[in-house]
Amino acid sequence: MTNPLSNADLAPTPDDKRTWSMWNIAALWIGMAVCIPTYMLAAGMVSQGMNWWQAVLTVMLGNLIVLVPMILNGHPGTKYGIPFPVLARASFGTRGANVPAIARALVACGWFGIQTWIGGAAIYAIITTLGWISEDPETATIAWLAITPWQLACFFAFWLVHLAIIVTGINSIKWLETWAAPFLIASGVALLIWALVKVDDIGALFATKSSFEKPSDFWRVFFPQLTAMVGFWATLSLNIPDFTRYCKSQREQTAGQLIGLPPTMTLFCFIGVIVTAATVSIFGEAIWNPVDLVAKLGSKPVVVVSMIALLLATLSTNLAANVVSPANGFSNIAPRLISFRTGGIITCLVGVAIMPWRLMSDLGDYIFTWLIGYSALLGPIAGIMLCDYFILRRTRLDRDALYDAQGAHKGVNWRAMIVLVLSVLPNLPGFINAATGRTNAAYQVAVDAIEEARESGMTEANVDHAIEAGELAAPIEAVFPVVFDTIYSYAWFVGLPLAVVLYAILMAGRATPADVPERVDS
Repeated sequence: MTNPLSNADLAPTPDDKRTWSMWNIAALWIGMAVCIPTYMLAAGMVSQGMNWWQAVLTVMLGNLIVLVPMILNGHPGTKYGIPFPVLARASFGTRGANVPAIARALVACGWFGIQTWIGGAAIYAIITTLGWISEDPETATIAWLAITPWQLACFFAFWLVHLAIIVTGINSIKWLETWAAPFLIASGVALLIWALVKVDDIGALFATKSSFEKPSDFWRVFFPQLTAMVGFWATLSLNIPDFTRYCKSQREQTAGQLIGLPPTMTLFCFIGVIVTAATVSIFGEAIWNPVDLVAKLGSKPVVVVSMIALLLATLSTNLAANVVSPANGFSNIAPRLISFRTGGIITCLVGVAIMPWRLMSDLGDYIFTWLIGYSALLGPIAGIMLCDYFILRRTRLDRDALYDAQGAHKGVNWRAMIVLVLSVLPNLPGFINAATGRTNAAYQVAVDAIEEARESGMTEANVDHAIEAGELAAPIEAVFPVVFDTIYSYAWFVGLPLAVVLYAILMAGRATPADVPERVDS
């Protein structure tokens, strides 16, 4: 009789298939980290008043922080050869594990659709630059879709590339990441060299000062930005066992992540800041989006090669970060019916169904606020899993019980569910403020702008007219008080340790080290 909790993709990885080396894991992270959002990551920090080195150091610190749970959660993957949904069964129960698995999958599906749309836009830019197509977006737009036929075709072309790789399995993703990594690093360094050669005064690129008048102003911006930086990869810290299960040893997964994640993120954020500063001198304006920058390079061969690099960066990020986890998550719901490939196809279909081009155009910055904020809210899941595995079970799991519907982890662990809800609650009001754009800070900025307008001599009638015309933002009070905005600015740092403490209390004496022979790990 077939085990209802297992299939070929969720079953423990046998020793002969644990072929991923330190370089494979490092290449995986290089492939994921080199992407358009990473390049633009420091833009938000600089726009908030940081100078280049403050922004870059914030990125580096955030990645060093998230590296800790990344390596810790990777440990059981390597030790027992199990993916994230199966590991979650130890703390949430065999059925309860679907909650963290699907919570992780949902955010991945959102990012998958958006990244695929970005890649499709790059293809559209290539064929437009080459003169292969000519259409007027104003007149060619399909009304009910809000995009043109060629834009839709480019989106589906990039979508089909993902689908083809998914169907061939996890080894195809490993192959792509391994071969893409050197090319992506070389492309980034080449872009940096181009910027340094093109500008007249290299020193001017590093001369920008921060706009903070006193240290307290800096810290007020630093901590929310640090939280956002941690949230950028917080979801991967949950499902990293999906990859480390293929590692030869703990040394390979630890060293690979250490080499691949913080240096790559720091380097490419640095490249983004410096190249953007150079565009001010070269083109007379700051160009943060690399797609827009590439379109201005002039030479058609250079534009095409650069766009291919952007496509490869987007593809390597999307497959590893936004397909593997939901594929395993969907498979965990009904292992006998849904394989990794089927789960990956479901992910692709959801990515189309959400119409990512509408998300980008209609919601703009809010969708990124929502996705990154949602990632930070997943911190309690990591806290529960880390507490269960390291503190209570001392890394000793009964692997067979994780695949036993009537075993020690059967059903739903309601204590874990209670801890999850209680740990998310403190951050939820601030998240709602941020996701709706109705923060207390935004309200105060709008009020201050109106006061300045009045002091400059603008009449009430003119103020009202300026608000109606969109020249002044209307002051809309936040949904929840300012204290919740403050708590939310530390979301990940609040939710994870709170979950550790609560889970340790509620599960004391219930979650204990398994009385099974220890696996010898090289």
